[in-house]
Amino acid sequence: MFNALVVRKDEESGKTSAAVEQIGLDDLPAGNVTVAVDYSTVNYKDGLCIGPGGGLVRKYPHVPGIDFAGTVEASDDARYAPGDKVVLTGWRVGEAHWGGFTQKARVNADWLVPLPEGLTSRQAMAVGTAGFTAMLAVMALEDHGLTPDKGEVLVTGAAGGVGSVATAILANLGYDVAGVTGRPEQEDYLKGLGAKRIVAREEINETVKRPLESETWAGCVDAVGGPMLARVLGQMKYGGSVSAVGLAGGAGLPATVIPFLLRGVNLLGIDSVMQPYENRLRAWKRIASDLPMDKLEAMVHPAVLADLPDLGRAILKGGVRGRVVVDVNA
Repeated sequence: MFNALVVRKDEESGKTSAAVEQIGLDDLPAGNVTVAVDYSTVNYKDGLCIGPGGGLVRKYPHVPGIDFAGTVEASDDARYAPGDKVVLTGWRVGEAHWGGFTQKARVNADWLVPLPEGLTSRQAMAVGTAGFTAMLAVMALEDHGLTPDKGEVLVTGAAGGVGSVATAILANLGYDVAGVTGRPEQEDYLKGLGAKRIVAREEINETVKRPLESETWAGCVDAVGGPMLARVLGQMKYGGSVSAVGLAGGAGLPATVIPFLLRGVNLLGIDSVMQPYENRLRAWKRIASDLPMDKLEAMVHPAVLADLPDLGRAILKGGVRGRVVVDVNA
């Protein structure tokens, strides 16, 4: 028997509850690799799944946790053997399939990647889905021509998980980073990650009648969406690109096509869930080389399984900064 955070739903009331319970190997879902989990993290989707589900959970009882790192314990797939260190992000694990808020997980081998050389399991989860997504966003900007000499790069939701890692990576690569946050108390934190200046959320989160404003940003990693993304599109430099990674500010986009037609702006959708294997390896290799480990450690807040119900509620209210790393065995 081992510990897991189990979410249950009362069929009569429709309400859910989450608590640490003891479960066994026979309780785990189907899969061809069993992993002894070392660490997991807390992401926005986890907050939804710990709570009412947000439409993500297919059936109850459920074990959330959209990512984890650990050691292969048993494998029916030739690619992995007992003792191999592995990382999992995406593939709807923690949503449709039981996830990483457990001491043991059973998954499909196709969903795993080897732990990147030079990273520990804890560091890999300090990166986690948020950091992996941030790296994909930076890579997409570079693939569309962004270089440090082009000008300032904006990061919205900069104090969040994706934004924190994106800020640290971009600064380490030599970019001038402007970080957007609605929490003024995070200024020192963001500057410690490498942000050159802080942009107050209220300066940029309202739409304006003009479809184009002054050319300001050479690139942008946007975790907010909604009116802020619409505003940013009108402020992009000619040929600049925005990597869209989130919708904390809403799923709507009250924008016009003018920035695309008159400035050649690119809006790049970043999906980390179904990302092909080879690009996953590329991103993790870049993370190991381009993300300063001291900056990564500055983002980390440790947690244990028992903390997760409260953390799930907090992250949905924007009350979590940086990266929460969950030691499932503590």
